Amino acid sequence: MCAKIINPVLPGFYPDPSVCAAEGYFYIVNSSFAYFPGLPIFRSKDCIKWEQIGNIIDRPSQLDFSGDGVSRGLFAPTIRYNNGKFYCICTHIDKIGNFYVTADDPAGPWSDPIVIEGADGIDPSLFFDDDGTVWYVGTHPAPEGVKYNGNWEIWIQKIDITTGKLYGEQKGIWRGALRDCIWPEGPHIYKINGFYYLIHAEGGTGPEHAVCVARSEKIEGPWEGKKANPILTHRHLGKTAGIIYVGHADLFRDNFENWWMVCLASRPYGDKDKKFCNMGRETFIVPVKWEDDWPVVSWETGLVENAYDLLGHVVKVTNSDADAVSLPVIDDFNSDKLDYFWLSLRSRDEAYINCTENPGTLRIYGGGPITETGYTSMVARRQTGFSYEACAKLNIHFKNDDDCAGIVCFQNEKFNYRIQFKKKGRIVLTQFIKACGKEDEVVKEEVFSGVSDNMPVVLRVVAEKQQLHFQYGADERNMITFVDNVDGSILSYEVAGGFVGTIIGMFAVAGGDYTKREFYCDFDWFKYDNTARLWVDK
Repeated sequence: MCAKIINPVLPGFYPDPSVCAAEGYFYIVNSSFAYFPGLPIFRSKDCIKWEQIGNIIDRPSQLDFSGDGVSRGLFAPTIRYNNGKFYCICTHIDKIGNFYVTADDPAGPWSDPIVIEGADGIDPSLFFDDDGTVWYVGTHPAPEGVKYNGNWEIWIQKIDITTGKLYGEQKGIWRGALRDCIWPEGPHIYKINGFYYLIHAEGGTGPEHAVCVARSEKIEGPWEGKKANPILTHRHLGKTAGIIYVGHADLFRDNFENWWMVCLASRPYGDKDKKFCNMGRETFIVPVKWEDDWPVVSWETGLVENAYDLLGHVVKVTNSDADAVSLPVIDDFNSDKLDYFWLSLRSRDEAYINCTENPGTLRIYGGGPITETGYTSMVARRQTGFSYEACAKLNIHFKNDDDCAGIVCFQNEKFNYRIQFKKKGRIVLTQFIKACGKEDEVVKEEVFSGVSDNMPVVLRVVAEKQQLHFQYGADERNMITFVDNVDGSILSYEVAGGFVGTIIGMFAVAGGDYTKREFYCDFDWFKYDNTARLWVDK
């Protein structure tokens, strides 16, 4: 059995990948937008198996996400390694702008942000030249005036990497490979065999997304594009192809001197002619070889494939092949700290979310509504397959009217599904809530029981591709289907908009003043399991 790189190497909502090599290991970092902790970082020794070793933004003191909508926050990080130090540069949109953090150990701790004054735009990168010069690489609107939406340019300027100060001339170097290109973004510069290379995406993040390349003998230019641009795209395959939205790439070389590229793409699923990308943009790896001093990507087919051997040849996946990332199916919350893969929205206050007050459980105190951009008490993990089961055992301790807790399938504040238990006077209601761009709709509610100080129950969502089923019961063997055949497509970004994918998890909302910490719910365990191992939906 040959060793294989199996795609997606990071399934689920892991967009905008950037990669670097350091001391025999490889590291990938991804955008996280308004989720906390932010900027997940993965490590691999062989590019086959990847493990999350932390999150670069893991302290509330590093950045303030308060008021940020789900698809704001952190855009398009770049990770680089130079002279024994790791650098991650990123954009905190709407707040401090472009910044970088540093670490001696990629598992952390990472420094507080160093803001780069005068660096407008988004999608920053760093290039460490072999003469010791460090260059800031970014994108911003065409400086003479934007003639059309997406009329941006890629620009460079020298940066003092110890202070974050830009100096010297700011120079625009590229506006995309195609005429009237929109959104040249995600730029990365490399020096290979005497040439400077610029890898970037263009065409927007939707169906026209593509990876292109330019090169120059001098970093200031002039730059020329490869005549065969784009070097990687699926836009010619249409919206119902198995893999779409391919773009936003970064080059790296493995321990055997073979070249590869990480990129993002999405896997639509659903009806034959109407598919949706609930998992958002995921991370893939494709092989690269060089011809006439230009990169050629996935040269056997020109497409992002399910698997490659370590020489870059397309191979098939068998049932015995392990996925690139292995996350626990069940978390019983026996640790004092949540695992790295758990997400909260905007922040996570241990006074409201912790595993220490009642050891062996995750205690969540009620926060504000998850349909707003204030403080929310939510803990969730990424959807990573077309079909899955997600289940939680919870023990609710009601205090005030309208206290509620349950599980949620969450795309953003305005597009989500929730099955929950809610206190109303002396009774508890079972409710199924649909948020679909407007006010919450109570699709169904029934009286569950009288209010008690201790109310254990199990909740479950079963996804059969775009059909969702919501259930509850005293235990997993005695579940009642509460709502059946719910349309899951509202959890896609084709419907909901934005840049993220679906997450599934636990929440609690206080009916009264949440700052008093009167209402809480203890979660004994949470289980997420993909029930089918489909690579694409055919």
